[in-house]
Amino acid sequence: MGEQEPPSGMPPVPRPQPIATWVPRLDQRFDDDPLVTRPEGFVPVRSTPARAHRPPEPPGAVPPPQSGPGHDVPRRFHQTAPPPPRHHAPGPPRTPAPRPVQPPPRPSAPQRAPAPRHPAPPWPGPIPGQSGPAAPAPPRHVPQHPGAPILPRRSPQRGRPLPPGRTGAVPVAPAPAAPPARKRKRPAGNDGKRDLPTMDPAALRVTVLIPAHNEVKQITETIASLRAQLRQPDHIVVIADNCSDKTAALAQLCGADIVETRDNPHKKAGALNQVLDRLLDVCDDHDVIMVMDADSSLDPGFIHHGVEYLASGDYAAVGGTFTGKPGGGLVGMFQRNEYARYARDVRRLDGQALVLTGTATLFRAGVLNEVVEARAKDRLPGKPTVYDVRVLTEDNELTLAILHLGFRILCPPECTLTTEVMFTWGDLFRQRLRWKRGALENLVDYGWTPITRPYWGRQALSLLGILVIAAYLLTLAYSAVTGQIHLHPLWIGVTVIFMVERVVSVRRRGPVQMVIAATIWIEMIFDVFLQFAQAKAFWEAAMRTERKW
Repeated sequence: MGEQEPPSGMPPVPRPQPIATWVPRLDQRFDDDPLVTRPEGFVPVRSTPARAHRPPEPPGAVPPPQSGPGHDVPRRFHQTAPPPPRHHAPGPPRTPAPRPVQPPPRPSAPQRAPAPRHPAPPWPGPIPGQSGPAAPAPPRHVPQHPGAPILPRRSPQRGRPLPPGRTGAVPVAPAPAAPPARKRKRPAGNDGKRDLPTMDPAALRVTVLIPAHNEVKQITETIASLRAQLRQPDHIVVIADNCSDKTAALAQLCGADIVETRDNPHKKAGALNQVLDRLLDVCDDHDVIMVMDADSSLDPGFIHHGVEYLASGDYAAVGGTFTGKPGGGLVGMFQRNEYARYARDVRRLDGQALVLTGTATLFRAGVLNEVVEARAKDRLPGKPTVYDVRVLTEDNELTLAILHLGFRILCPPECTLTTEVMFTWGDLFRQRLRWKRGALENLVDYGWTPITRPYWGRQALSLLGILVIAAYLLTLAYSAVTGQIHLHPLWIGVTVIFMVERVVSVRRRGPVQMVIAATIWIEMIFDVFLQFAQAKAFWEAAMRTERKW
């Protein structure tokens, strides 16, 4: 693999391998694997690949061609001799066509002759009305942009020629580059965490995995958000998991590669494991694996900023903060307000989130390989795969696994996205029941460790909140029935503080949502609903009832 010439004083940076040199090896593994099926006459495993990301080539540099299978050099990298100059054969001189004779103009009234003007002398030189030589013009800095288009510009003073050496043209600035990621300060002192090798962001390859089950309504928007990234991914793979609709066909039309699972009873975690078990074999330190849901849409700077953070070597994985997509009526509005408050809390904590959600997360490939090795050596729970298929919340479990290996994670404010909300109360109840019970069972699997202590503390506060809400509602109901409601100044003050917090935390959603939050009782319906789901999760986890998803 060739290397590009780095600036002076910098170590050589390996140029990322073209997508055509490493994807065929992955395709061959899929072709020979019985777990991956391709129906006859339908979507192939590898269709039109995503645009391969390449670092900027130095001027005049031509990468050396590679030989061997799978190393076809793109046509634009071939060195070819310049075409010979064309020589036109001499011929008879051309005779210009005669111009038509114009009729003489009609006589008109005499016009006044224009007043004489003083011609402007060449610059520099004496200017009329000014004694002595003209002062030299201040030097103007013209940025050097090789290849920038040149547009003509009028002289600053009409009728005055430009000084010698000035062409009267200015280069047009190129299109603005992607904004640099905000540099986040490392924790002061030694935090006991592990660092990864520092990489050049331009040398990293990004492969996006999108597990999808009957996502025909969302998949095109998801892939479109990837195409609109400031730093586009090198490869997009849609994992069609037991789909009965046209999800795979639409994804192929959008230029994504399609992998269809076979005999997968483990839903999302099993679908991802079928691909990651083979993909990680062809990855190295220059690879970044991104896993995102098929109903999520990234904001344009997500991958650019996430790769910048991963390339620093400080973080093993970078997640995102999400907001809710439109729709869902009242239940959808409650979820969008909840997501807005969650994103605000993450921003206030400077990206220190407790979980890398499955909506969208970037991983260093080497970290995922280490997770598999740690599971094989019983250092982490589960079978030797990236995702533990026994659990209900595979994303939360993988977060705990990465943290127990001593790495850092981050959800920076620059990495944002939108995701679909639940449209019915029943779907929302089942989702939150699964989230809560899955988190509790993940903590039971990992036990009481320095990593899980904050998580256990949050679960204890959650249980305490359920008890307090239950006691508050029972007391309020009893007072209403007996007619003994008294307004105490202390509780009035607490209620006002609670109301202000609800209003401020949702101000990004607009004045209408702030008014709704100020009423307290409207959103109290949603809060009580979530408390019931959490209470059932605590009960089922304690009774060890059958888990369903």
